[in-house]
Amino acid sequence: MDTGAIFEREVVRHLDAAYNLARWLARNDADAEDVVQEAVLRAFRFFGGFRGGDAKVWLLAIVRNTFYTQRSQLPAAGSVDEFDEAIHGGEDHDDPQAVLLRAADAQRLHAALERLPPEFREVLVLRELEGCSYKEIASITNLKIGTVMSRLARARERLQRELTRREVAA
Repeated sequence: MDTGAIFEREVVRHLDAAYNLARWLARNDADAEDVVQEAVLRAFRFFGGFRGGDAKVWLLAIVRNTFYTQRSQLPAAGSVDEFDEAIHGGEDHDDPQAVLLRAADAQRLHAALERLPPEFREVLVLRELEGCSYKEIASITNLKIGTVMSRLARARERLQRELTRREVAA
């Protein structure tokens, strides 16, 4: 089997997870697409050095590193696109009131997650949205498992404070 076919079988199936992580890190659809494109090119270029294991973890580590590399090379602060649940969410077939309530809750959660610092946002996205284990997150972020666990705990606390602070203010 040729390298391209193996790459497609092992890595390409994780593009949604790669985009999801890039989107939450970049906070902008166009930048996330650029990050994923560059990361996939890098992954293909260095696929000969991939020694097996979890291709998803390997690709997400490349996405993360690509994001931070690109961010360090860009001038500070550009515009941030809003995350559109209508585009990125699933379809609802419930009554309109239930749909509106779920959309409002999702919008509050997304806004609170956007306000978190990147180091907290990335561990939450990897754990809660991508379902990565502590070990996988440690591998992706190049952190110790204990650091991942404590950062995740602090991220959840900050997220909860963000959500309850906004509720109290409303």
